Amino acid sequence: MTALLARDPRAPLDGDLVAIASTRRRASTDWILVGSAFALACVGALLVWSATRSEQLGAHLDPQAYLYRHLLNMAIGGVLLGLAARVDARLLRLLGPIVYAMSLLGLAAVFVVGSTVNGAHAWIVVGGGFELQPAEFMKLGLILGMAVMFAQRGAERQTIQPTSSDVLIAVALIAVPLGMIMLQPDLGSAMVLCTAALGVLIAADVPARWTVGLISAGVAGVIFAVRMGVLAHYQLARFAAFTHPNVDRQGVAYNITQAHIAVANGGWFGTGLFHGPQTNGAFVPEQQTDFVFSVAGEELGFIGSIAIIGLFAVVCWRGLRIARRADRAGRLVAAGIVSWFAFQAFQNIGMNLGLTPVTGLPLPFVSYGGSSMFAEGIAVGLLVAIGRRPARTDR
Repeated sequence: MTALLARDPRAPLDGDLVAIASTRRRASTDWILVGSAFALACVGALLVWSATRSEQLGAHLDPQAYLYRHLLNMAIGGVLLGLAARVDARLLRLLGPIVYAMSLLGLAAVFVVGSTVNGAHAWIVVGGGFELQPAEFMKLGLILGMAVMFAQRGAERQTIQPTSSDVLIAVALIAVPLGMIMLQPDLGSAMVLCTAALGVLIAADVPARWTVGLISAGVAGVIFAVRMGVLAHYQLARFAAFTHPNVDRQGVAYNITQAHIAVANGGWFGTGLFHGPQTNGAFVPEQQTDFVFSVAGEELGFIGSIAIIGLFAVVCWRGLRIARRADRAGRLVAAGIVSWFAFQAFQNIGMNLGLTPVTGLPLPFVSYGGSSMFAEGIAVGLLVAIGRRPARTDR
């Protein structure tokens, strides 16, 4: 006791030094995560520029228009990332319900003031050439809403094991936005929503019987939607083209066929940026958005395409690392975001290679699009915020 009183009160104890050093390490920004996401966006800017500078796409537009807009989207996404990264992760329990409710309002607004693009009534024109797709923000809203619900109810019971009532509440949280998105109809966003929710459920240690049951119910729901005509005709045609790619190559299978030709042209090292015959000829429809990976396959080749996939792997690895070190709410949010990024990247790349059906999903960070870039920027920022918070024991 005397020794403690004799110390300079301004000098921290040895244990305090360890705690301070640990907190500083935890408080550091995950620059590997941020750098990987930024690298993907930069690669995307080059691919979008290459895909939209041809005469066919730019006959009545500035050939650099898509590039400038993509760079502007990157800048706005970067600002949103920085703002989200400054959020105290302890506020997630307050922000979760708010973000979920605002995302639902956005989905509802689509049915009132929305516009139709490529067959989906999923967009809201906000002026100045900007359009917002509320479904992109709903992905994050659902993840936050479910994570907060599980964390809050677990804290009240002082146990982390979800009960049946917890799972039923989670199902309700999923069902409302899922139904609204399917009415647009936007099958791709619905698939991502379900996958992100599944990631949260697994991270929340939901009993296996519930997980298997919900997956089975999802499969049954898809079969029911197909048989009852819930899906639009063009969506069913896309599935038909996936199962029979050699049928109607000039019609419904045209996109897939042209994307395959572009990727095959690339070989190991590609034709070189801005030198892809398929890309310059604009033979691949939507090559700046849904089929941007075909541009990478043709102009950057196998090596460049693998590098892009590697960057996605790094983003997911850092996200899982953050999840492993976070408290319960942070872990669930991080798991949901990683599931979102991983599945959407897999689905987009897969449809470019003919491994998955065409669903109209953009490649995260890479494809041209403001709503997706903004939502993904916020998501990465939240991962950074969760990673900067000292770990707790409420696992």
